[in-house]
Amino acid sequence: MDDTQELGGSIQLSGFKEISPGEMVVVKKIVGSYARKFSDNIEGYETLSVHLKKVHKTEASEKYEVHAKLVHEGKTKTSEAVERNLFVALDSSLKKLEAQL
Repeated sequence: MDDTQELGGSIQLSGFKEISPGEMVVVKKIVGSYARKFSDNIEGYETLSVHLKKVHKTEASEKYEVHAKLVHEGKTKTSEAVERNLFVALDSSLKKLEAQL
């Protein structure tokens, strides 16, 4: 089953099917904010894809692995982050992409 969501045509989210609706609102705002920044500042911006993979789940904590991919002018930039907080992992992964530009 494919759980990919498209936001605005140039943003793809996948792996977020187990995230609560309240958390998804925040995820979409974070990703949307970065996508807007990328599209405004990067010539040839095409797509931003974010994939969530839960890495490790114990009674005490969860860790989230977030992979981000940006395509511009036919070139691909990727990044990843592993954190205990979903939003920190998401922001960290997207900041790493931004740093590569």
